[in-house]
Amino acid sequence: MEHDVVATPRLTESASAVFAVLAQAGSATRPQLANLAGLSKPTVSAAVAELESAGLAAHSGTASSGTGRTAAVYRLGPAAGAVLAVDLGPDLTRVRGCALDGTLLAEATGPRAEAADAVGEALDALPAAAPLRAIVVAIGDVTAPATEGAGARPATAKAGPVFDAVAVALPPGVPVHLENNVNCAALAELHEGAARGRGTFGYLRVGVGVGLGIVVGGQVLRGANGAAGELARLPYPWDEGREPRLEALEQSMGARSLLRRAAEAWRDADGPCPETTEDLFALAGEGRSPARAVVARHAADVGRLAAAVAAVLDPGLIVLGGSTGAYPQLLPGVRAELGRLSWPTEVVSSTVGDLGTVVGAARLAVARGVRTVTEPARWRH
Repeated sequence: MEHDVVATPRLTESASAVFAVLAQAGSATRPQLANLAGLSKPTVSAAVAELESAGLAAHSGTASSGTGRTAAVYRLGPAAGAVLAVDLGPDLTRVRGCALDGTLLAEATGPRAEAADAVGEALDALPAAAPLRAIVVAIGDVTAPATEGAGARPATAKAGPVFDAVAVALPPGVPVHLENNVNCAALAELHEGAARGRGTFGYLRVGVGVGLGIVVGGQVLRGANGAAGELARLPYPWDEGREPRLEALEQSMGARSLLRRAAEAWRDADGPCPETTEDLFALAGEGRSPARAVVARHAADVGRLAAAVAAVLDPGLIVLGGSTGAYPQLLPGVRAELGRLSWPTEVVSSTVGDLGTVVGAARLAVARGVRTVTEPARWRH
């Protein structure tokens, strides 16, 4: 289904402010909007009328106050539009379509090889009349700085092919923004997960690869090259007579190496060797000795990586996520090794799980979408 790119009328500054707070609130009365936007009631009334005439706000019922009076309740209108978030994961592609107030409108999941089909499925499920305001694509790569006249692209060849496959399914003319997948998951932890109420923390993802989302003062730290938190590039191994290799740390700590170590430690008497990390952690939970030993070593390795993070950032909190990092079984070992090597740092497991990246990407997409509606006010005189 086609979603047209609709030009947004330039709003007055007050209408832009009211639209932004209405998007954040979901629904509100005019007195509530006045309080949230810091505007007078007459100004808000004029702003709401402006938004209604543009289809950006709509009446959605009434609310009663404690004094018995009723007030009209407003929500975003049909012209406010929608946004799309795409998580190009290592195995699965997850897609979410949301209204500008964050309401989930559509979602789809598919194998990475069929990412374009998942995108098309979500787009078809969005309301046909809703203009698409922004698209955020989360990739397991460094994101390239935008250059004038150039389309969005991953900075390296790592995520290029799968991004190209998805790009053909995206509607032309809609702004596409790339973001690192770990950064997106960190935002989900900040707003909806284990780091709520903590403005500064590190989100340490350990799975197929390793990565770090750095949040300082409630904002993701991206770095001069968009590569802040690329732990795979830490020099490793770092020892006398051993030359560090490119991304050798990720190769050593990733899920594939974890399973390889399990296979090396397994004996015929131990029964079937685990073929997945889920099997490995399940066997460790059952008390199987070789599985427990492999998991304990992995916890120590993650603890040492956490100590490196603490030494550089001193974040106060580290949230462990990823296909292996999120297992609570790792926590005691990680905490012990971090405590041995560094100063006190709280370590907790992720609470947003596998959906963290697409949830964070959707949050970014909503913020981008709201700005497409409100930012033209800058040039209105």
